[in-house]
Amino acid sequence: MTDFHIQHGNEVAEALRDGRPVVALESTIVSHGLPRPDNLRVARQIEQAVRDAGAVPATIGMVGGRLAVGLDDAELTRLATADGVAKLSVRDLAVAAAAGADGATTVAATSAVAAAAGIRVFATGGLGGVHREAAQSFDESADLTTLARTPIAVVCAGVKSILDVGATLERMETLGVGVVGYRTRRFPGFFVTDGGFDLDWSVDSPEQVAAVLAARAAHDLHDGALVVANPLPVDEQLDRDLHDRTLADGLALLDRDGVTGKAVTPYLLAHFHSATEGASLAVNVRIILRNADLAARIAVAAAGTVAG
Repeated sequence: MTDFHIQHGNEVAEALRDGRPVVALESTIVSHGLPRPDNLRVARQIEQAVRDAGAVPATIGMVGGRLAVGLDDAELTRLATADGVAKLSVRDLAVAAAAGADGATTVAATSAVAAAAGIRVFATGGLGGVHREAAQSFDESADLTTLARTPIAVVCAGVKSILDVGATLERMETLGVGVVGYRTRRFPGFFVTDGGFDLDWSVDSPEQVAAVLAARAAHDLHDGALVVANPLPVDEQLDRDLHDRTLADGLALLDRDGVTGKAVTPYLLAHFHSATEGASLAVNVRIILRNADLAARIAVAAAGTVAG
C-alpha cells in the first residue's frame, strides 16, 4: 500500500461537503472496550443513535492500513470480530498504516483524525487520563495532550473511574482543555454519576455548547478541545458499593499480574464486566448511547450556528 491518504466514507464525505452535522465515533470501544458479540451490536446502535438525533455517524478506524473516516458495515464488522486488531493512539497511526494493520482508534487518535477531517463533535464513553500511581509510573493517557491541541468537542461521561480523576482534571486545566458539565456542576465518574469534583462551568442545552464552539472559532485564540461531561442519571449508574469493591479488587489484580500501559484500561473493564456479572456492560452501553445522542444534537445545533 502506497496511498496513505485518509479515506472518507461516501455518506460522511457528502455530509461534510454539504455542511450537514457529523459526529465522530471511536473504534476502540468496538475492538477493545466491549466483549464479543455485544460489541458489534452496540457499535451499530451507537451509529443509529446519532442518526436518530439528526446527524451522520463517522466511525473512525484503520482497515488493512487504510485510515477511514466513516467505516462501512463490513469494515466495522471486521474490526469487531477480527483477532489482533491494534489499539492505535496518534503516535501509532503512521506505523500501523505502513504495516498494513487493522487498528482501532483511541480517543486521542479519533479526535485528531476527526478534527483533520473537519468534524467538530466527537462522542465517546469516557476519556483516558492520569493513572493511579502515576507519580511513580508516569502513566498518563495521550488523550490529554492530544486534546490540548485539537479543536473538537468531546462528549463523554467524564474520565473512567479506574483512573485518578482529580489528577486528570488538574492536568486538563494545565493543558488548557476546556471542561463544562452538561446540566451539572459536578464532574462525572463514568460508571458513577458523581466523580467527586466540582466544575467551574456548566451548560444546559446543545445550543449553549454550539455557542461555546462558535465563540472559540471567532476568537481564534486556542486550539484545545472542549470536554462536555455528560453524567448518567443517578438511577442509571452502577451501584456505588459494587463499583468501589470491584475497583479495589481490580487494582489489586493489576498489581498481581503486572499489567501496565495501554493494557490497563481493557484489563480493568473486562474485570468490571466479569465481577459485576454484566452490570457494568449495561451501564457502559447506556453511557455511550446517551453521549452519541447528545453529541448529535450538539452537531445539529453547531451546523445551524454556522449556517446562520
